[in-house]
Amino acid sequence: MNLPILLLINLHSKQGLMRFGEAVSCFNDLGVQYIVGQIRESADFANSIHHYRDKVSAVVIGGGDGTFNVAVDAVVESGLPLGLLPLGTANDLARTLNLPSSLPEACAVIAQGYRQRIDLGRVNGKYFFNVASCGLSIRITQELSKGLKRRWGVLAYAIATLRALLTARRFEAMIRVDEGEELRRRSLQIAVGNGRYYGGGMTIAEDAAIDDEYLDLYSLEMPHWWHIFFLLPALRSGRFGERIGISRWKGKKITIWTQHPKRVNTDGEITTKTPALFELCPKALEVFVPAPQ
Repeated sequence: MNLPILLLINLHSKQGLMRFGEAVSCFNDLGVQYIVGQIRESADFANSIHHYRDKVSAVVIGGGDGTFNVAVDAVVESGLPLGLLPLGTANDLARTLNLPSSLPEACAVIAQGYRQRIDLGRVNGKYFFNVASCGLSIRITQELSKGLKRRWGVLAYAIATLRALLTARRFEAMIRVDEGEELRRRSLQIAVGNGRYYGGGMTIAEDAAIDDEYLDLYSLEMPHWWHIFFLLPALRSGRFGERIGISRWKGKKITIWTQHPKRVNTDGEITTKTPALFELCPKALEVFVPAPQ
């Protein structure tokens, strides 16, 4: 790297404040030059990227999936490669990319410089890495307090899911995949995945990949209460079937209409509403990943 990297870590977050010095020390030891962007609120990610885009060789962001989601639009606009330092609770994107959970090892991946092009999803103009969804996921987001994550870690996602299921109600939706016919469903949740993992290690589909140039959609219908016993294992493995009340499709362009506007969650952040147009953006972003062995 001839130019320095732009290092963006939110020092107002507990993890960011605790790990910033470690990240800087790692890059110093690796001989990687850096510019530190000042991050006080979410808008500062985009502002820093736009300000330094011609002065740096890459953007490196420390945080969790929600932080990466906040910054992704500006990174795509900059045309710069992206390095990830997994400092979140779930770190689903890091898991999808086979990034190490150790901060020194994640810094070393960036220093080694091997990069891979990945797909992105986009819903109503907003990019996402992992998954965009409506229905149950909104309740899960509301149940998933910082206190719950701090106490239970990744298990907090399963606890929040079970809590949300107790009060969830199905909603009417129309779905069109590519140029196919419109499908009417009564669903608890509709999720459209670009990556492989989301929600603390759940799998969008067992054959999903972040560079396969497809979006994976599932509709969680669960018409019988006893399906709940099969639900969590299926969501963890990505092995779905109509017999347990989960329908799935693949496509590159998906449209969802609902009778009343439903909020849409992208990588843990509520960013838009239905009606929603989901689009595949193939090979849209270059990211640092471990070199093949």
